[in-house]
Amino acid sequence: MPLTFAHTVTERFLRYVTIDTQSDPTSPTCPSTEKQKDLGRLLESELKAMGLADAHLDEHGYVYATIPGNSEKRVPVICFCSHMDTSPDCTGANVKPQVVENYAGGDITLPADPSQVIRAAEHPALRHQIGNDIITTDGTTLLGADNKAGIAEIMDAAHFLINNPEVKHGTIRILFTPDEEIGRGVDEVDLEKLGADFAYTIDGEAAGSIEDETFSADGVTIAIQGVSAHPGFAKGRMEHAIKIASAIVDRLPKDTCSPETTEGRQGFLHPVSIHGALEQATLGFIVRDFTETGLKQKEALLESIVSEVIRDYPRSTYTFEVKEQYRNMKEVIDRHPQTVEYAIEAIRRAGLKPLRSAIRGGTDGSRLSALGLPCPNIFAGEHAFHSRLEWVSRQDMEKAVQTIVHLAMIWEERAA
Repeated sequence: MPLTFAHTVTERFLRYVTIDTQSDPTSPTCPSTEKQKDLGRLLESELKAMGLADAHLDEHGYVYATIPGNSEKRVPVICFCSHMDTSPDCTGANVKPQVVENYAGGDITLPADPSQVIRAAEHPALRHQIGNDIITTDGTTLLGADNKAGIAEIMDAAHFLINNPEVKHGTIRILFTPDEEIGRGVDEVDLEKLGADFAYTIDGEAAGSIEDETFSADGVTIAIQGVSAHPGFAKGRMEHAIKIASAIVDRLPKDTCSPETTEGRQGFLHPVSIHGALEQATLGFIVRDFTETGLKQKEALLESIVSEVIRDYPRSTYTFEVKEQYRNMKEVIDRHPQTVEYAIEAIRRAGLKPLRSAIRGGTDGSRLSALGLPCPNIFAGEHAFHSRLEWVSRQDMEKAVQTIVHLAMIWEERAA
């Protein structure tokens, strides 16, 4: 059936991005920052205002809600999921969004910091945005399209389905998570309460993209115990933990195996933190690859570097701790090919060309899939995430809303 949309997605998005929801990897709590609940409370209120009586924010910062099905068929329960937090890599406080209407091409200079320029040559996706409305920040913060665009899209799709009861669909669960950016987005999710058979994260980049494969990811913590001595009497005695840590970083591969030297299906080792003093220092790494074998090879390479460095410091010691973060979703999703097939059809019905690809990163869908809830990733339209150059277009967000609605309809159409 032809659908007529009166979109609310842009207004919602502009409202949500002004709420600071940055997560904190050093915090032991869930959510890692209480301010994530500020957005959670707003979403709970808006969902209840739509008529979703079970909408609620739980103590861990998760928002749950249900759109009841209106079909007589036995339709699988589908969940749409996005995360509320923004990256710790760039400040998300006092976001001031601007809308560049009817983008005519060329560079976009951000008004509060003219040194921040979204250059067309560096952002080729802008070529597809001529005539569209581009939303950016003023250049002093990130935007938060990752993943508040996804949240706004799910909310607009929910608004549409509730207000168009002639559109048939099964039961739909809505899930908004905290702490995805620090790898803890589903740590406290209640899958029994969620009660979904299949799920989709709305957290992808280019309009039309559908992703059924992610990196597998581990974190590595290297703790170095050096030897302290008074610097005036240190000859032959001191073994400086900071210098040991620095030597480890210096011996990492220079031309390969790092984020800045890899692309496509190549994985990497990436130092993300270094802390310490003379006697003790700690290095934090993330390790990424599309295969388990690739992960183990990179971790073995890293430990061999540490072992080689420590030989020059015979009285110093180290520990090498590997912690699993998430795994490639593909093995799980391949057992349920309809999840991707239906998404591809929904993207086509929204008037877009489907782009199937793998993510050089992860989503909540990686963990959800591993927990038994197959969960591919659909585009939200976000670009240049984790940076002050982040942007999204109104038209791409509207296409994401339409894709969600069509996807709900397709699951109902194909049900017995």
